This record gives sequence, C-alpha cells and structure tokens, in this order.
Amino acid sequence: MNTEASLAPGQILARGTSRCLLDLGFACVAEMPLRPRLRADLMALGRKGEVWIIECKSSRADFMSDRKWEGYLDWCDRYFWAVDRDFPMDLLPEGTGLFIADGYGAELLREAPHRALAPARRKSLMLDFARVAAQRLQSRLDPGMPRAGLI
Repeated sequence: MNTEASLAPGQILARGTSRCLLDLGFACVAEMPLRPRLRADLMALGRKGEVWIIECKSSRADFMSDRKWEGYLDWCDRYFWAVDRDFPMDLLPEGTGLFIADGYGAELLREAPHRALAPARRKSLMLDFARVAAQRLQSRLDPGMPRAGLI
C-alpha cells in the first residue's frame, strides 16, 4: 500500500484523480504506455468505451519541461490536466480539460473537447489497456512473476 509520503507529487495527483474518475464511471491505468517514449500519467476507460488521458503536473517546472502533451491528443477522445490548487492555471492550454486534485480526490473544473478516436486505434488501445491492467494485477498476485510485455 502506497502512503502519501512514499509517492511523488504527480503520483499523488494521479491517485486523487483516479478516485474521482472511478466515481464518474471510469477505470484507470496509471503510467499507460502508448508508444516508445510516450506514456500517459493516467488513461481512463469509460463504460461506453470512451478514452480519456490525464496528465498530472505538480509544478510550473514540471509543466514547462514536458513538451510531449500534444502527442497524446491522437490517443484519446478527451485530454485533461490534473493539477493542485496552487498550480498557475493560466499556463494550461485552451481546448483541454482540467481537474483540480490532491491525494484524496479531484474535481472536474473544465470539460475537454471531444475528438473521436479512429475505430482501429480505439480497438488497439482497449486491448492494450486490458493487457496492461491484467499484467499488473497478475504481478501483484504473483510478485515473483517474470516481467514481460507492456508493463
């Protein structure tokens, strides 16, 4: 079990945002690999197959050092940021969604515009999502399991 003291600031935001997304009917995978050198902080899968990506930014420096965010737009129906209350929100680009989060929960402040995924990409993402989630569950059930695949 991860205590807040053992988590990095972005992981704390991800935990609270995941709790909020669960209440909204989404299942989440943290650190979801999309392609080499592109890994979403959170990928959320809704009941109707909608795919959201949420990037967690803990500070101005964290945001400024990450110039990959536009690369995530092709991998989701909606794109969001998760930040804490002290984050300089004027840095966040228009046309993206926004969660305000802490380690215990989050609030959806701004809905993201919908950009429908291509059907082939959606199918591929759903299969990867399921495989990553299942592999992570299996590694918790069998800690000695050799690592392979997507995780």
